[in-house]
Amino acid sequence: MHSAAAVERIESREAVHRVMCRYMELCDVPSVQFSVEELASLFTSDAVWEGIGAEYARKFGRRRGRPEIVGMLAAYLPPNSHFRANVHVLGSEQIEVDGPAAQGRWIMQQLSRYEDGSAELLVARITADCELVDGTARIKHFTTEKLFVTRLDEATRLLESN
Repeated sequence: MHSAAAVERIESREAVHRVMCRYMELCDVPSVQFSVEELASLFTSDAVWEGIGAEYARKFGRRRGRPEIVGMLAAYLPPNSHFRANVHVLGSEQIEVDGPAAQGRWIMQQLSRYEDGSAELLVARITADCELVDGTARIKHFTTEKLFVTRLDEATRLLESN
């Protein structure tokens, strides 16, 4: 028989998993039922979103609060024409729960085709500190750090030329 605390920990881990999966889904292009309001609701009102490591610190910087975070993210999403297609895949999930707080770590793969026709595979380390309230997780501090990138359009051209 599971204790109430163990069940609560499992439910909290699932809530963190759900918020991160929905965040990635909303950042996919095309997205299923995209809503700026829903994207904002995934973050606490005082949330921080930041790129870490030399390249991402320079590219993304540090954003604080829902309006700043959503404004930055929306610049990459339709109707803006940055991506033709973009999909995020999370793996290597590790979530630690401590009462009303949780921290998760993932490896994210992002496959992107850009408006100029180029394509790439990017791998990043993602961390998210989350706040848990009434069974719902919200992102309080999100970081992303680029680990690897390779262009895919060059590989496609090489395959097509053989």
